[in-house]
Amino acid sequence: MKSIRKFLAAATIISLIAVAYPAIRSSAANYEQQAQQTDGAGGKTTRQVAIVIDDFGNGSAGTKEMLNLPVHFTVAVMPFMHMTRQDAESAHKLGHDVLVHMPMEPNHGKREWLGPGAITANMSDQEIRHRTEAAIKDVPYAIGMNNHMGSKITADEHIMRIVLSVVKEHGMFFLDSRTTFKTVVPKVAAELGVPLLSNDVFLDDVYTESHIAKQMGVLHKHMDSHVKGVAIGHVGAPGKKTAAVLTSTIPKLQQSMSFVRLSEMLGTSPEKDIIPHT
Repeated sequence: MKSIRKFLAAATIISLIAVAYPAIRSSAANYEQQAQQTDGAGGKTTRQVAIVIDDFGNGSAGTKEMLNLPVHFTVAVMPFMHMTRQDAESAHKLGHDVLVHMPMEPNHGKREWLGPGAITANMSDQEIRHRTEAAIKDVPYAIGMNNHMGSKITADEHIMRIVLSVVKEHGMFFLDSRTTFKTVVPKVAAELGVPLLSNDVFLDDVYTESHIAKQMGVLHKHMDSHVKGVAIGHVGAPGKKTAAVLTSTIPKLQQSMSFVRLSEMLGTSPEKDIIPHT
């Protein structure tokens, strides 16, 4: 009797698999079709990845190596630093996008890590607007902005409404670095109509090549189920290590995805649709 029950149970499982398999195959095929973007001629293109490198502007380690990466990427330049203008101009000449890497107060961290011109929670509305305007003017060729640190500020709806209003007035987009899960940036950007992108993976939150390589694996895994992905790395302490890992892994990843500037993810051309400040 037990043998018969086992046989019937096995037969039932096999039947269920036989019924479900076509649906599973169909679902997988639909996913793969959706995961591939189509160009204007109806052909297929690979998934898009945007690499953003933060903390340019201070002559930090890895600056030269990053600018020599084999793909176009996005350079986030801190304002009011001794190399701000030079780094922004160099990046622009090489065809990279330039962002204002806006210093914003975090919940935790040393104040000196912020750099000059930071937005803090104790400022008046007028001062927040003034500092945002000044930062944009200080970074030539900037077409967008992202936050440097800022876990406290990007969770403050009132402050981010002021910042993003200025961003909108300059025809720029915003990249939410997502330094806090409490971010209000998507909500406010949607209300104001500010073009928005969000970070998916921090590459070098731990300063070792093994960790950075692991994070590139996380990015690769993310792209298994997404058509677009954004990853943030840094010059500075991890700069040369991050550049080395990117240089060695990008060629392999290019077999299944394309590396683009952030503006390309927005479907805009920085030459035609966005007028960079010079």
